[in-house]
Amino acid sequence: MADPRGFLKVRQRETQPRRPVPVRIMDWKEVYEAQEKGVLKSQAGRCMDCGVPFCHQGCPLGNLIPEWNDLVWRDKGEEAMERLHATNNFPEFTGRLCPAPCEASCVLGINQPAVTIKQVEVSIVDQAFENGWVNPLPPARLSGKTVAVVGSGPAGLAVAQQLTRVGHTVAVYERDDKIGGLLRYGIPDFKMEKEHVDRRLEQMKAEGTRFRTGVAVGTDVTWEQLRRRYDAVVIATGATVPRDLPIPGRELEGVHYAMDYLVPANRVVAGETVENQINAAGKHVVILGGGDTGADCLGTAHRHQAASVTTLAIGKQPPAERASHQPWPTFPTLFEVASAHEEGGERTYLASTVEFVGENGKLTGVKVAETEFVDGKRLPKAGTERIIPADLVFLSLGFTGPEPAGITEQVSAEFDGRGNVARDGYYMTNTEGIFVAGDAGRGQSLIVWAIAEGRACAAAVDKFLMGSTILAAPVAPTDRAMAVL
Repeated sequence: MADPRGFLKVRQRETQPRRPVPVRIMDWKEVYEAQEKGVLKSQAGRCMDCGVPFCHQGCPLGNLIPEWNDLVWRDKGEEAMERLHATNNFPEFTGRLCPAPCEASCVLGINQPAVTIKQVEVSIVDQAFENGWVNPLPPARLSGKTVAVVGSGPAGLAVAQQLTRVGHTVAVYERDDKIGGLLRYGIPDFKMEKEHVDRRLEQMKAEGTRFRTGVAVGTDVTWEQLRRRYDAVVIATGATVPRDLPIPGRELEGVHYAMDYLVPANRVVAGETVENQINAAGKHVVILGGGDTGADCLGTAHRHQAASVTTLAIGKQPPAERASHQPWPTFPTLFEVASAHEEGGERTYLASTVEFVGENGKLTGVKVAETEFVDGKRLPKAGTERIIPADLVFLSLGFTGPEPAGITEQVSAEFDGRGNVARDGYYMTNTEGIFVAGDAGRGQSLIVWAIAEGRACAAAVDKFLMGSTILAAPVAPTDRAMAVL
């Protein structure tokens, strides 16, 4: 194990420092600074190497967390990188974007702050790239089988990399002009700069994975054509249909879905020119939804120098510490202060949006009321209405599921009652040879679940094509995060 007395000597959790707010809102670079090596080592040394490491259960990837904590403490960076990549294709993504359910299930976290698992993870892989330890792993021989993967988010890329490495010829189809899905267009650069995506794609290209951009499957090419052309097809299109808010004034100019704001912002940062870009400069912005997407809109609006930003959440403010009904090792709902929240803006809870107010077809404000709970339902409380001035409103209320994209009509793959593509216990739809991985089959979820499903789906595809597989399958389609029943 790492330092046997580490958790006794170092009782404080020390995370990666963030750049000062006045500095970081002037650019789009990542908000985090590199952590001093000695601090990182002492934090890794806090890991107790538990007999039953619950962090393994907390993470759907089954990361070998105590092992690479030990190796970091011993200054064995390259070996730590190998342990990291044994279970996770893209630790540089998860180390930046995952909310870390592994830390919520850390045994040390019962009576002390949990080990900084996520920070150790991202430091290992960043060091590995800097030192040239991350190399392509092309297959020794080709199987002669071909696979089409539709969608290039974390699930699609994980499927593609796993199948390429065992010898299948894999083509990834993406409707955007660049590969990456939500990693590329959706997540702001201040959370993850796109160089991290690009360098991983270079590795995948060197391994033999082929990429086809600008192809919308279902219209430019049909699902049936892919099915005839390839031995297997994987649907990894994500859950991209945004949840709407059909209230009076929804049609006013100035009310937008969050992604309609974030994606063009990504493109402009990448050096593109976007016509009619939604820009929050000098405007009063209201964000509906208090999750990660809302925080992304908040940070983006700050960098656009919005006059004011207000975030409205319909639920109660979560507690700062774990509630009794969400005991260890489950993943609790806590009041989080993301980097964007440090930068300013107002957060309001128990706020029900009643109406979008406007003049001459343009948005001027948002009518909100206090939320009250009636028979378990959240309803606006009469007599508490007030109007918040607003020039822009961003709807970040989550996603309802994948886009239909002609899947049912062209290959008879069915959707379940929750709006996701239905599949069996081996990730296959009711049409033989068509598989589903990630949010398209699970619904909106975490990046670690997407990668875990991508790895497991790749194992199922390999077994379907070859009769057996050596690939790991960390999760079943029916698996869910640890929760109190």
